[in-house]
Amino acid sequence: MEATLEERVSTLEDAMVQAWRAIAQTQHQLSQLTSEVRLLQGEMRAFKEEMRLFKDEMLAFKNEMRLFKEEMRKFVEEMLVYREETRKELRDWKKKWGELANKMGTMAEDLVAPSIPRILRTTVGCPDDRVESVAVRVRRHPPDRKAQEFDVVAVCGEYVLINETKSRLRPGDIPAFVEVMQRARLYFPEYADKKFIGAIASLYVEEGLVRYGEREGLIVLGFGEDVMDVLNSPGFQPAVF
Repeated sequence: MEATLEERVSTLEDAMVQAWRAIAQTQHQLSQLTSEVRLLQGEMRAFKEEMRLFKDEMLAFKNEMRLFKEEMRKFVEEMLVYREETRKELRDWKKKWGELANKMGTMAEDLVAPSIPRILRTTVGCPDDRVESVAVRVRRHPPDRKAQEFDVVAVCGEYVLINETKSRLRPGDIPAFVEVMQRARLYFPEYADKKFIGAIASLYVEEGLVRYGEREGLIVLGFGEDVMDVLNSPGFQPAVF
């Protein structure tokens, strides 16, 4: 049987109600989605603001680090200048001290003797803890020969170092000291089993005399950064007398 008009109208009304319900539900979902989108947009804006602040902080930090590095560079430069000035003052003071000791005739005591342990360590590798003695103005007078005075005599391990100190070193002083070294062992019979080496010292030594002394196997000492410095070529080995 065909549906009556009333039935058709009722069916249509039901369909319209369902449609309106679907539309209302869709609108509600759209409203929720819009709220969520707005919330997300707000969060994104907040995140962008945080990122902007973070970038600003990083930029400020980089600027602070740049300023810090610049300050450190200036500080290091100032310290280098100060160190160089201090070194110069120390060199000047040592120079005056050396010249005074030279005038007073106390170079052996004041300049050479305190440097001997370092010189032995540098030239023959004898460590400081093996230095047995460092004596100044040692005078020996064996019965069978004339008296001899040695400016500095140091004993370290298997070595005996004999030093002669000159206020001014002249070419003739080098062969004369070699002759002294050739006889030195006779004045120290108690060190008969040791190796004798010679060191000649002066406040200022010309380069030609340094090379001359080196050829003769002598350690050549002159005034320098460490009071009395070894002027010989690197790797120099002193002669054994």
